[in-house]
Amino acid sequence: MLDFDKAGGLVTAVAQDADTGEVLMLAWMNREAFEETVRTNRAVYFSRSRNRLWRKGEESGNVQEVVGVYVDCDADAVLLKVKQVGGAACHEGYKSCFFRKLDAGELTAVGERVFDPKKVYGR
Repeated sequence: MLDFDKAGGLVTAVAQDADTGEVLMLAWMNREAFEETVRTNRAVYFSRSRNRLWRKGEESGNVQEVVGVYVDCDADAVLLKVKQVGGAACHEGYKSCFFRKLDAGELTAVGERVFDPKKVYGR
């Protein structure tokens, strides 16, 4: 179904708000993360920095309930249509990880911050 061999065992995963169509985040999945996501209808990713599965919301409580799974034509990317529970997909506390806009060469925060990450993660 998916070609995990193209990128060393990982596929790109994009999470999109099922109701609004807003792109919430981009992450990676290995076979185990994909299978658990399909089995549980909860988004599970592979954290390259931690080198382990990352069950979205395991620390913050901001989980993603999966309502649709789509695979691209090359079978190396996944689009998850999700219900974002808790209001924030981004570990920096924003609704979407794409909260910065490039304007005249400068990045400006344009997204809505939903929570303070220092209070959630302690860092």
